[in-house]
Amino acid sequence: MDAAGRPLPPSAVAALAGAGLVVGAARHLAAVPVPPGVDTVTLGPLAPALDRLAAAHAAGQPAVVLASGDPGFFGVVRRLRAAGLPVRVLPAVSSVAAAFARAGLDWDGAVVVTAHGRELGPALNACRALPAVAVLTAPDAGAAEIGAGLVGWSRRLVVAEYLGTPAERVTWTTPQEAATRAWADPHVLLSLAATDGDPGARPARRPGTAERGEVAGRSGDTDPAGDDAPVRVGRVRADNQLAAAPAEGWALPESAYRHRDSMITKAEVRALAVARLRPRLGRLVWDVGAGSGSVGIECALLGAAVIAVERDPTAPVAGNAARHGVDVRVVTGDAPAVLAGLPDPDAVFVGGGGTDVLSAVADRRPDRVVVTLAALDRIAPAVHLLRRAGYTVTGSQLTAARLADLPGGSIRLAATNPVVVLTGERQ
Repeated sequence: MDAAGRPLPPSAVAALAGAGLVVGAARHLAAVPVPPGVDTVTLGPLAPALDRLAAAHAAGQPAVVLASGDPGFFGVVRRLRAAGLPVRVLPAVSSVAAAFARAGLDWDGAVVVTAHGRELGPALNACRALPAVAVLTAPDAGAAEIGAGLVGWSRRLVVAEYLGTPAERVTWTTPQEAATRAWADPHVLLSLAATDGDPGARPARRPGTAERGEVAGRSGDTDPAGDDAPVRVGRVRADNQLAAAPAEGWALPESAYRHRDSMITKAEVRALAVARLRPRLGRLVWDVGAGSGSVGIECALLGAAVIAVERDPTAPVAGNAARHGVDVRVVTGDAPAVLAGLPDPDAVFVGGGGTDVLSAVADRRPDRVVVTLAALDRIAPAVHLLRRAGYTVTGSQLTAARLADLPGGSIRLAATNPVVVLTGERQ
């Protein structure tokens, strides 16, 4: 049923009329026509209700469970089936569908994640990585916390509270503003990437209209996505996999990136580095000494949120990220100092800097650290540093020889510079 308790469809009314047991939250039980004399269970902890449902099923007594929206979508259906109960589902509109509808946005390019009963980090990193994400929230894992974690990313947020009720409120806001406010629980959060000049973008607020309960960001916002910034709602991939491996693959040739004087992690090395970083949706990767950004961009293509740290403000990392259609946050400054204010990473690629940078990275305790080194005298200090920091270290030297043409149609092998790849795994 929807949150407003609107009239139920005939199939739901018939199910209630034939029920011997009805289970639901107090507000749901009050909103539906439960037949007189039918046993009811008001939901608190789910375990006692599951026991009553199992007993009713064993006795051949028809039972109905009331739930909001689509109970097969991050809902109670999973728990009912895990308890061995046969289930027939009569869904209503899900809260995510309702939130996008209230915002007037299509959402076939969006990803849906949940922070309800789970750690907030993966949901937050999905918002950092992808242009359109819907988050099912929980107390202490909602718009305020996600807004605080998205400061520095160009995002607009839609917070949908009390959906379907007379108190419904749909708020367009910025991460900074969301972080300072109290929001009703539960609510649905939409995180939308702000963009400039994208023909597929939607305006953040439709001109000349005012949705019920709509609230704009307060004056004084400094978020890079301003009040009227257009937003991206994502594009449907040809294979319908929104966060799957990229169709073009990874370990792309150097020609896929702008770079200076061949200062780029070569494809053979990049393939191993990306494999060792284990990027995926829900993880945050730092690319320190990013340069062209090839390693971080390929992590982003595989679904990770990425922060590229680069001292040179003219480095081509941002342009390369735009070329490949991924959202990489570029932080310009000298490492290790600039690392201090960044959110904690799950994995870090160190492609530049000395042992002071590596030490600062290890102090943040990411699960994995990957370092590429061309200078032999830097290998032992890096290994010993990571071991002292509590990492198990493995390493390989990669020496590649690529096919090259010779006059007359002959082919030779052209050697690339050998590179050592170190991987530190936190113990």
